[in-house]
Amino acid sequence: MDRPTTPTTVTGSIPVTSSSPHYHDAPALPSDPHPRLSIPTPARILLGSASSGVIGFTLGAMQGGQTAQLRFRAEHAHKMPDTTTGWYLYHKSKNYHAMQGGIREGFRMGAKTSFWSFVALGLESTVDRYRGSSDMFSTTMATLTVAGAFSLWHRFSLTTAGRTAKLGLLFGLAYGGVQDLVGLARGRPIGYVEALRHRWEST
Repeated sequence: MDRPTTPTTVTGSIPVTSSSPHYHDAPALPSDPHPRLSIPTPARILLGSASSGVIGFTLGAMQGGQTAQLRFRAEHAHKMPDTTTGWYLYHKSKNYHAMQGGIREGFRMGAKTSFWSFVALGLESTVDRYRGSSDMFSTTMATLTVAGAFSLWHRFSLTTAGRTAKLGLLFGLAYGGVQDLVGLARGRPIGYVEALRHRWEST
């Protein structure tokens, strides 16, 4: 006859499962309690890249359409039409080439501006996390870095690279300053403003 077995109780260890109220998955990216422009960082980067892409497409389409029109006129300057039907077909072909050139240049310019804006905004967010504060200095560092990378990519001369860096500096100060003003109006802590405030209170 088999002896009855008694259940064995193991104390001192509690299995932790995903349903436990004290167990939470760590977020992939730390959330910023005070995001720039009151927009979460991923959404702000995507929105900024898309906006710059639209602006780049518009400017590129205008420039590309005008260049295509001038090229068409130069290529057909020796055989101008002399009839009403010929002039109609001439202008129709010219408009078609202008539209085609504008769309092609618009997509090319839009892709470039969107890419470089994505890099700049991503660097801005990275510098913010590294410094532990967000202000126009992070924006300026990001725009200067992108200006330098842009100059190296296109192999600009020292004069052109210096001019590009100057534009990057001015844009970083202007765009970062606007973000700081909006942040101050909405109660977001600004790095250098908080440092000056603490220094003023300690004296």
